[in-house]
Amino acid sequence: MKVLTLALLLSFSAAKPPQAPRHPTGQVESHSKGGRWYFAATGHAVYCYGPVMNVPRANGDIQRVATFCRDGQAVVPLRD
Repeated sequence: MKVLTLALLLSFSAAKPPQAPRHPTGQVESHSKGGRWYFAATGHAVYCYGPVMNVPRANGDIQRVATFCRDGQAVVPLRD
């Protein structure tokens, strides 16, 4: 009886075709952690994956920037 049960279990698992892994390819896969939309200083909306940081300007002021954006830019100045 044990042999028959084992044979049935093995036949069911062998009858199923192997499934390919289900994960997206391309850019979506490399940034699957999620991101957020920001309003850039240029007036455009940008989708960025990294944190928002405060960086100093040349004149001493502080500027908010979003990092690691979808368009390939590492840093995008944000509109306040």
